[in-house]
Amino acid sequence: MGAVQDKLVDGLYGLGWAGVKKLPEPAAVALGRRIADFAWKRRGKSVLRLESNLARVVPDAGPERLRELSKAGMRSYMRYWMESFRLPAMDPKRFGTDVEFKDEHILREALASGRGVVVALPHLANWDLAGAWAIGHIGVPFTTVAERLKPETLYDRFVAYRESLGMEVLPHSGGAAFGTLARRLRSGGLVCLVADRDLSASGVEVDFFGATARMPAGPALLAQQTGAVLLPATLYYGDTPKMYGRIHPEVEVPKAGTRAEKTTAMTQAVADAFAWGIAEHPEDWHMLQRLWLDDLEERTQ
Repeated sequence: MGAVQDKLVDGLYGLGWAGVKKLPEPAAVALGRRIADFAWKRRGKSVLRLESNLARVVPDAGPERLRELSKAGMRSYMRYWMESFRLPAMDPKRFGTDVEFKDEHILREALASGRGVVVALPHLANWDLAGAWAIGHIGVPFTTVAERLKPETLYDRFVAYRESLGMEVLPHSGGAAFGTLARRLRSGGLVCLVADRDLSASGVEVDFFGATARMPAGPALLAQQTGAVLLPATLYYGDTPKMYGRIHPEVEVPKAGTRAEKTTAMTQAVADAFAWGIAEHPEDWHMLQRLWLDDLEERTQ
C-alpha cells in the first residue's frame, strides 16, 4: 500500500468516526444498510469469500440461500462499523439495555474467584460493543490485543478509539503482549481476545466445521500459565439496536498430557464453542478472509 493510498484509507476511517457518530441513529442504520447492499451487489472478492466460508458453515445451503446469507452478512458487517463509529458518543447506560448475555453469571462468578479471566470471542456481531458492555455494565476494565494495521495512523486511530471506551490495548507484534496479559491475569484482571483466526506458525490446528483451520494458542496458554478461567463467548444481533451473547462454560486445563497436547485440546474446545455460536447465527460471522488451510493452500498453488 503506497503512501497516498495509506492517507486515503486513514482519511476515510477518520471521516467515518467524525461523521457517523453525529448522525441520528436511524440515519446511521440506513446508511450502513445502503453501503452493505452496494458492496454485496458488486460481488467483489470479500463477498465471494464470505459466501465460500458460509458454505462450510451451512453445507446444505444452495446458491440462492448462500446469496441471502451473504447479503445479511454484509449488512451485519456494516452494522458493526456503524455501531463502532458511534460507540464513543453512546450513553454508557445503554450498554446494560442494548446488550444482553445469556449465562452472564458465569463471567461474574469467574471474576469474583480472583483467578483472572480470559474471554475468547470469534468475529461475531460487535465484539467492541461487548467490550463496552463489560466495562459499562459489569464494571470491569479489561486488556486486549490489536493487530498492527497499515497505515500506522489507522492503527493509532483504532487504539485511541478502543482506549476511549476504557480498554487497555496492546500491540500484537513485538512479543511483549503475552507477558503483560499474564501479569494482568495474575492480578485477577480480565483479558478479552478475538481468537477465531491465526495464520502464524504458532497457531493451533483445529477441526472447524469438518475441515482444518488454525486458531491462536494464546487463550489456552494464558489459562495454563496463570491459572485463569478460560471462557468462550459468542454474540449475535437481534432487532436494532439489541445485541445478544452467550458466556459458555469454562474450558478447563486437562489433567494429563504435555503442554502442547493440553493447548490443542483447549483450543479445540474453544473452536467447538465458536462453531456452535456461528452455526446458530451464520449471518453475523464477519469472516471475509480465508480461514481454512485448504483454502490457503489453493491461493499458493
